[in-house]
Amino acid sequence: MDWLINDALPVLARIFIVWIFPFSFIDKVFNWNNALKQATSGILPGGAILLVLAMAVELLTPPMIVFGFYDGIAAFILAGYCAVTALVYHNFWAYPRFWSPQSEGYSHVWDFFKNFGLVGGLIFVMYASGFVQKVGGEIEDVSALTQQEVTIIGSAGE
Repeated sequence: MDWLINDALPVLARIFIVWIFPFSFIDKVFNWNNALKQATSGILPGGAILLVLAMAVELLTPPMIVFGFYDGIAAFILAGYCAVTALVYHNFWAYPRFWSPQSEGYSHVWDFFKNFGLVGGLIFVMYASGFVQKVGGEIEDVSALTQQEVTIIGSAGE
């Protein structure tokens, strides 16, 4: 039973967190025009370039996360992708009466929350990989150096 808890469940969790993305990549390949239309519908310029970058993220980061190959940075990139796409392409608040099933914004509500649910799962991946702790430690190191520099500069004028 230990193998299930320690080995199988974490891998299954990673698979379930990311398995939508390879299918989304395939959908973008076969339905390029629709995907390009959506990519150009947001406020960000460069729809075709954004679409190619999105496809690269959707294709490359899931296996990295599942197999533990730079999984922390892959989860960070994919979480950023999910957050940006939620804010740019699922801005449900821009639609009148978005809470009504008849509103065009209704489906965007659920897509928005789904994206941020994925962000939460990807944060767990970042934490489990040690990425959060490593980056946090590096930020503290830089902060300490900056604080020392401020103290030195501040005392030089006395």
